[in-house]
Amino acid sequence: MSLRFALVGNPNSGKTTLFNALTGLRQKVGNYPGITVERKEGTLTLPNGSSATLIDLPGLYSLTPQSPDELIARDILLGYRTDTPKPEVIVNVVDASNLERNLYLTSQLADLGLPLIVALTMGDTAARRGVEVDAEVLSQELGIPVIPIHAASRAGLSELRKALMSSLGVPPPRRWLLPASVEEEAKELAELLTAQHQLAPETAFSEAVLLLGATVPPKTTRWSPEILEHLKGDHERLTREGHDTTTAVAEARYGEINRIVAHAVRRAVTPPITTTERMDRLFLHKFWGYAIFLGILAILFQAMFTWAEVPKGWLESGIAAFSGWIQHVMPAGALRDLLTEGVLSGVGTTITFLPQILLLFLFIALLEDTGYLARAAFLMDRLMSRVGLHGKSFIPLLSSYACAIPGILATRTIESHKARLLTILVAPLMSCSARLPVYSLLIAAFIPKTTLIGFSMGSRSFALLTLQGAVLFSMYALGTLATFLMAALFHKTLLKGEAPTFLLELPPYRKPIWRTLGFRLWETAWQFLQRAGTVILALSTLLWFLASYPKAAPDSPKAAALEQSYAGKLGHVIEPVIAPLGFDWKMGIGVVASFAAREVFVSTMAILYQAENDDEEVQAVALKDRLQGEKAYTPLVAICLMVFYVLAMQCISTLAVVKRETNSWKWPLFQLAYMTGLAWTVTWLVHVIGKALGY
Repeated sequence: MSLRFALVGNPNSGKTTLFNALTGLRQKVGNYPGITVERKEGTLTLPNGSSATLIDLPGLYSLTPQSPDELIARDILLGYRTDTPKPEVIVNVVDASNLERNLYLTSQLADLGLPLIVALTMGDTAARRGVEVDAEVLSQELGIPVIPIHAASRAGLSELRKALMSSLGVPPPRRWLLPASVEEEAKELAELLTAQHQLAPETAFSEAVLLLGATVPPKTTRWSPEILEHLKGDHERLTREGHDTTTAVAEARYGEINRIVAHAVRRAVTPPITTTERMDRLFLHKFWGYAIFLGILAILFQAMFTWAEVPKGWLESGIAAFSGWIQHVMPAGALRDLLTEGVLSGVGTTITFLPQILLLFLFIALLEDTGYLARAAFLMDRLMSRVGLHGKSFIPLLSSYACAIPGILATRTIESHKARLLTILVAPLMSCSARLPVYSLLIAAFIPKTTLIGFSMGSRSFALLTLQGAVLFSMYALGTLATFLMAALFHKTLLKGEAPTFLLELPPYRKPIWRTLGFRLWETAWQFLQRAGTVILALSTLLWFLASYPKAAPDSPKAAALEQSYAGKLGHVIEPVIAPLGFDWKMGIGVVASFAAREVFVSTMAILYQAENDDEEVQAVALKDRLQGEKAYTPLVAICLMVFYVLAMQCISTLAVVKRETNSWKWPLFQLAYMTGLAWTVTWLVHVIGKALGY
């Protein structure tokens, strides 16, 4: 049986970076059974050549859980989850620049009786703050190995692997003590837990201290009525004796931590002004902070067209060449039509948007890894609190630019139930990466590349912002505006209440680790290709069948044959509902198919227009050029389609995740209803106003 090591630490301590450095690409990501908390495991090679499993637990500040993430981490460490074995060794990632706060969790982990190693990170950040941590002294004071780590340069990784082997079976000492009467009650409660629930002595004592130190009684069926009654009696008895158990436990731990820090840490008499402090004067400025934030977003959206254009062209040329090769080597027939008109037109066209999606993920990852994302959340808190959202809602909402599903899962860090539910309800309005292929196709086809902001150097001109980039920015801005407006409406109606207090740790600015970014982009690309090879492939095949059958007479024009196909008949059924929006029956098929995955709209259009043309030269024309020749498509219709896709809930997977997170079908069905109604109404208004203005 493989050894299992757990990686545990505070948020922003460098835990994920260390996990990636130790495991490389040998990782698997999923969810814990029965709950949408991410489960991340990797394979670690030990000095003797054997392999072990390294599990990256969700970040937490203490073993007193405040969110589902923290509860999962605590239960794994205490051995309460049957689906995840208890680890043999805990690697506690400790930020040297915030030693006192990080060591609080270390003191709790030491109580568990499991072998414990401290991986000391952020030593360079601490040095810039005038703080020097002596790892050897810290190790002596804690009684456990302390390994300084610099994951970016891989310094300390081999020492950490050796320590993992040498620490097996060696539990850490407990060196902190409670006041005598509280200590006595903790030991008595631990004995009861051992007797009634068969807990190991170390686990029982750790659990007893956690129960005594909790600010509110535990809402759980894990413990017997006798245990809960005894705990209640302990609290009452200690209160009569003048002990606040919550304060007593915290003071005892911090008393020992302060003693350790006094021995192991040297500080500069006058702490230097750090680069982070200097940068925050600009990035958190009341005016320039917002101007820079908007500028960063504008650069992002413009880059999606300019930077991604070359690799996108390569993919388009490669897929067109492959399609031509198949037509050349295969005899005419249904199989060739399926491959060229179905698979390559559908899946291939969608894959060409991969460079733009990777750019979006790269920008978001850079903002997060450099520490700027937390600053953006701080800047946005004032606005968000006015509509009932929490400052912590910003990161889930920004994550929804990539995909609403991880955005919704990220709301688990929001302590307020109302603020979390409100964030979940509006997160799908943020334009996710699945909408990007739709925007890119329509903008490239119908919006000119007019330069709005640019400069010239000699005979060359450079565009900083084009009309295409501005329109893409406006689609994301529309989704963001709708998010805040609907949040304000729900805050005043469905989910009334005071805006919650916002507390956020601002990490120091850091250089991104390009190797880690590479891992994340590889994961994103692989997930996208898997989606293209499964969901989009299946739907493309189905749509090709619906667009090709029943077969019309051999001499029938293909356009007429398409209209008489199953797809054509379905489109005409839908048409009366969408005609007021300026959409025809073919667009209706794309809209319906998009409920499985929004980007399927692109593959649907590719398949329908391939099926409609006999001429191989016409079939080889890029989809955007084909749309330009269609009477049903105009710049106004393109704008209306994009507006509809901004506001509509067209993602079955998101609805399923909302159901799991809220434990009810009420909220996902409400989401589907309000977003569909909002999308139809706003799109109709845009179409009516556009027609009235002569567009």
